[in-house]
Amino acid sequence: MKPEKRYVALARVSSREQEREGFSLDVQVDALRLYAERNNGEIIRFFRIAETASKHNERKTFKELLAFAKKNAHKLDELLFYKVDRAARNLFDYVELERLESECGIQFISVSQPTENTPAGRMQRRMLASMASFYTEQQSIDVKEGIQRRVETGLFPSRPPYGYRNVRIDGRSIVELHPENAATIRRIFELYGYHSHTLDTLGDALIEEGITYLPSTSKIGRSKLYAILTDRSYIGEIKFRGQWLPGTHEPIIERRLWDRVQTLLGQKVYKQHQMTYASDLIECGHCGSPITGERKTKMTKSGEREYLYYRCTQYHKGDHPRIRLTERELDSQMLAIFDTLRVDDAEFRDTFREELRKCANWDQRSSASRAKELQDELIAVRDQQDRLLNLRMLEEIEADTYAEKARELRDREAELKLEIDVADRGRHEIIDIAIKAFELSQSLREKWLSADYAAKRRIVEITCLNCSLDGASLVATMRKPFDLLAKGLVTKDSRGDWI
Repeated sequence: MKPEKRYVALARVSSREQEREGFSLDVQVDALRLYAERNNGEIIRFFRIAETASKHNERKTFKELLAFAKKNAHKLDELLFYKVDRAARNLFDYVELERLESECGIQFISVSQPTENTPAGRMQRRMLASMASFYTEQQSIDVKEGIQRRVETGLFPSRPPYGYRNVRIDGRSIVELHPENAATIRRIFELYGYHSHTLDTLGDALIEEGITYLPSTSKIGRSKLYAILTDRSYIGEIKFRGQWLPGTHEPIIERRLWDRVQTLLGQKVYKQHQMTYASDLIECGHCGSPITGERKTKMTKSGEREYLYYRCTQYHKGDHPRIRLTERELDSQMLAIFDTLRVDDAEFRDTFREELRKCANWDQRSSASRAKELQDELIAVRDQQDRLLNLRMLEEIEADTYAEKARELRDREAELKLEIDVADRGRHEIIDIAIKAFELSQSLREKWLSADYAAKRRIVEITCLNCSLDGASLVATMRKPFDLLAKGLVTKDSRGDWI
């Protein structure tokens, strides 16, 4: 017998609790199909909204249902739902369904909560819809209050970040360190903070050490590494409503390492491909514009091969010389420049080291004065923290304002501690770098090609005042006192009066 009625149906599950209560998708689908069979009809289109659906996908499915029903209104008799609250989670959606019923003649049917198609029946449905809307809104408020209470006790508002895990102790969810993942986080910070890695080389370094992020993701991407390195959760804080607040979980990263990493991230803007001679290290001798690098991939007999070229940023304009040099060619010229720094006389090398220390020209009183200024500012910041706490205890400022200002003062306190430490150690560190650069220059040919990107740039910056590319020739102006070595002005017979 040919079916007399044609239906469109919707089954919806929006939480695991509802599934446990017997409202699973399978239960609803079976009930809707049974209703259609008993009434000699067929469901020509079934819409499903699973528990895992995002709010965007849920709205999309509901709109598709309305659009399909309006387009096929002349073919449809009824809209089937398991319960009224499965049809509409708010009054706005329910109004759309009633409009569909009144304007298109498609009757609204709740198979487990049947009502008559009369004013009294529609009133009953509207009350059920109002109760469902109230439940949804109240549940949202309860969830927000619960999250607020969690944050006030120093717990994460949701799932903890990578490196932590939730465990249940005496029926309560507690956050603890994840043994393997926490070690991965520590290693990421250590490699970036102390081993001269960039965001681009850090992922490969982790793989070389056998460290994987997830079983399905062996290499950590650049953007994910940046997100990890800037996540304050790892120093014991929690993020809530755009503010960072003190948490009760155990920090993975010490504050000194955290501050060092943030300083490095703030001072350096890393690009996708780090290039030794790019980023304003060399200027064009023809027009004064910066030299940049570009990578080209070419097919060879052994497969794809990548080549790195350097050229002026104005390379394509006007009558500008069309000159490109490979990194190998620039390395060769740089090594030739550094070869002029070699000094074979051991006694003279000792003399030069001592003179190099004198040429550092550090002002001890200025350093001490700067350290005192920083110390005074640190005391002032701590006074501000005390005053801010008193204002909050007297409820003269709101919680959000307190949280924001407290975080700013904590960050400034940490910055000042780091600056004081740098002021105390900076003079000796930089002098040591200069001495090491001199010592390195004496065996540079053996070590240069094995040095990484950061080490090469630092050596060039210490020894060269500026570099330019004159045609295909690299021209370097050396810093004092390396300029004397490069010019050949220092000889064994002139020791003592050359500096």
